[in-house]
Amino acid sequence: MEKRIRVSQVTVPLKHEVRQAVKKACRMAGIRESDILRYEIAKQSVDARHKEDVKYSYSLDLILNRGVRYKKDSRHIREVACTCYHPEATGDTPLRHPVAVIGSGPAGLFCAWLLAKNGYRPLVFERGKCVSERQQDVEKFWEGGKLLPDSNVQFGEGGAGTFSDGKLNTLVKDKKGRNRFVLETFVSCGAPEDILYMGKPHIGTDILRTVVSNMRKEIIRLGGSFSFSSKVTDVEITDGKLSALIINDEKQIPVSAAVLAIGHSARDTFSILRERAVSMEAKSFAVGFRVEHPQDMIDISQYGNVADRSVLPPAPYKLTYQAENGRSVYSFCMCPGGYVVNASSEEEHLAVNGMSYRARDSKNANSAVIVSVTPEDFPNPDDPLSGIAFQRMLERRAWQAGKGKIPQQRFDDFEAARHEDTEVNNVPLSGDRRANTEDSMCSHTDIEDFSSCVKGASLQADLSGILPADLRTAFIEGMHAFGEKITGFDRPDTILSAVESRTSSPVRIVRDGTFQSNIRGLYPCGEGAGYAGGITSAAMDGLKVAEAIMSLYAPSGYYSQPIET
Repeated sequence: MEKRIRVSQVTVPLKHEVRQAVKKACRMAGIRESDILRYEIAKQSVDARHKEDVKYSYSLDLILNRGVRYKKDSRHIREVACTCYHPEATGDTPLRHPVAVIGSGPAGLFCAWLLAKNGYRPLVFERGKCVSERQQDVEKFWEGGKLLPDSNVQFGEGGAGTFSDGKLNTLVKDKKGRNRFVLETFVSCGAPEDILYMGKPHIGTDILRTVVSNMRKEIIRLGGSFSFSSKVTDVEITDGKLSALIINDEKQIPVSAAVLAIGHSARDTFSILRERAVSMEAKSFAVGFRVEHPQDMIDISQYGNVADRSVLPPAPYKLTYQAENGRSVYSFCMCPGGYVVNASSEEEHLAVNGMSYRARDSKNANSAVIVSVTPEDFPNPDDPLSGIAFQRMLERRAWQAGKGKIPQQRFDDFEAARHEDTEVNNVPLSGDRRANTEDSMCSHTDIEDFSSCVKGASLQADLSGILPADLRTAFIEGMHAFGEKITGFDRPDTILSAVESRTSSPVRIVRDGTFQSNIRGLYPCGEGAGYAGGITSAAMDGLKVAEAIMSLYAPSGYYSQPIET
């Protein structure tokens, strides 16, 4: 018999081997190394509380024979049990038609993954293209090509998270092991193993594309199917229950259930659902700008000047502030060593996001600094889609300010409402500081002179009229408050890019305890439905919805021939 003890706060020097941490954990537990059958890293993080002595900190699981005695310390040492996530199909209702999953972002992918693993052979419909073709479309757009409304940073295989930092940390409490299951699934499909224990794990957009593709191949191997460039343009409802999906305005697909994992930018789909009397409500979210700083500046602030930063990862940050007018101001989707990207999905509207590759080796850090908004800020608070109208208003202003390119402005000019509408490519933002396009990005050599790291053409512009006045005031106040926490955060040449409007869904599709909407058989799921925020929480919600379907329907005997999609 074995037992597992977790020894936490095991600190070691920056330059170390894991064996050093294991030896220290044994000393802390009062056992010999020979008592260990094996060990696992539960967590690794940087302990930078004392800038003069930055260390790595581990939580280690030591697996021992049941008879081995160890030193009990409630703060640092405790016995733990493995939580294994293995949900089973318990439903007995026969499926006359297949289960469909609408959307192949993290919520849809993991819902389809679990259903496929349990014999349900889900049909996945994705309005965009497969990830390899989608990547080509996005890169062409960034290089000045045409925006494709169904193949862009928001739409296509992998969802919006495919062109992001690939962060996997979440605040969702997880007693059933779904979080671990998500991480282990990613690793099995090509993600680095360190995401299983890093304190703030991330995959990176370059590797995430491969992971997404491998997940699709496994779902197909298990009997599922994928239909790309297949937009759900209507739903058929019979006696209050979903009966069929209409694909691309022409093909009818009978279904017994459909998972709405449509993402936060599926504005046309939200309109269709409202027309079909699907219960929805407007919800709060946040808007603001992408802000860029030299990564060196962030590293020095977070790690100090003494630590050997060559053995440390690019430093992240997380900042919050309550403005005097009651608005919450906070950093969001922080990308160490990342890029600001054009994340637009509608003609003549412009939205930005942040993205990092696995190496996080860009010279700049960027994050969204955003201000909270509520339905009371929207044009018609009683309209469940009024938040979309609010987003579109800001995105239209951003598109006009940048003349179709990403509008950028220095923080001091934004605060003073000074501007000159000139090509960022050719004219300095001020003095010799430039915000360049991708061809010449990251040309700076020190923290006193830096350029924008941006994917997509950009233009120096006036951003002061994009946000409503009270949001602009809260943003400026928050930037200065953050400058008290991270020296230089509110430096005059901080580069702002507009507009960060897609932080979360402005809509919640109401669901009950069975995870169904008021239309039976329709399962709202993930970030777009208003039940998640980020890759991991969306994936976990996809698992929950799959569990709900598995608890109702039997996995076999529902149709003898494959459905043509």
